[in-house]
Amino acid sequence: MKLDGLHHITMITGDAQRNVDFYADLLGLRLVKTTVNFDAPEAYHLYFGDETGSPGSILTWFEFAGAARGRAGDGMIHALQLGVGAPASLEFWAGRLEAAGVRCERDDVIVRFADHDGLGLELVVGGAQNPPLRAVHPEVPAEHALIGPQGARAYGRSPASPAPLLTETLGFDALGEGGYRLAGEHRRFDWAYDDPPVQAGRQGAGTVHHIAWACPDADQPEWQQRVRDAGAMVTDVRDRDYFTSIYFREPRGILFEIATLSPGFAVDEDPDHLGEALKLPRMHEHLRPQLERTLTPLVNPRARRRAMQA
Repeated sequence: MKLDGLHHITMITGDAQRNVDFYADLLGLRLVKTTVNFDAPEAYHLYFGDETGSPGSILTWFEFAGAARGRAGDGMIHALQLGVGAPASLEFWAGRLEAAGVRCERDDVIVRFADHDGLGLELVVGGAQNPPLRAVHPEVPAEHALIGPQGARAYGRSPASPAPLLTETLGFDALGEGGYRLAGEHRRFDWAYDDPPVQAGRQGAGTVHHIAWACPDADQPEWQQRVRDAGAMVTDVRDRDYFTSIYFREPRGILFEIATLSPGFAVDEDPDHLGEALKLPRMHEHLRPQLERTLTPLVNPRARRRAMQA
């Protein structure tokens, strides 16, 4: 029984439209689902990924409109690594980002920048073990398109100390100096701890809420028991419409999720029009009239381009 790498990573934004503009337009990802937070249905939950919304490509955001900017601290993820296909793509992205007014730090192997909420992002050349998970954007040549998340870095005390929940329970490989790798059957994901800053963290816009690992559907109950046997407090199985999930915290405080690979994002929407309509969780469908009045309408760049070409 093995986890199959990353499923998704979920962040917080203070402005859903700016979030869509940054990730679905500037970075060229596809907005694959426009829905709401299960626990706070008055808030958007936006999913971005490759053309089909493949597990492993997904970045998601809860919008808490007007939320103050947060700050990553001890027990929080502070940087996400997004892959590109070749070193030449780093130059393309540095130029595209800087032309849009996004400040970058770059060298031969990495481009560092932050989104509109201050989330730390790094572009790196993806490993050959990860099949590319690309979206299509008219301004981004296919050879330069982002190919999916490759890794994440978190703050945690004593980063080089052993992490048996990762290695013995979840199947990560220890790389030394606080670094780990989750190698699934189809994809891998790099994970690392860094010494935390002195200043305490604060959840808010630009911070990571949780990270989810992917598992075959039939394995989830066994993963739940395995995590429980390791001494972690794990939730019941929760139906998220597009996958089912269990949640628990690893010892340094980061919220982990294990999510199933199916049924996927096309279960309630035409694959050619993913993300273009407001899709509500089944449990909140009765709130549609109210939510359609109160949620700020979003402009999907892909739908806008299609309308302009019609």
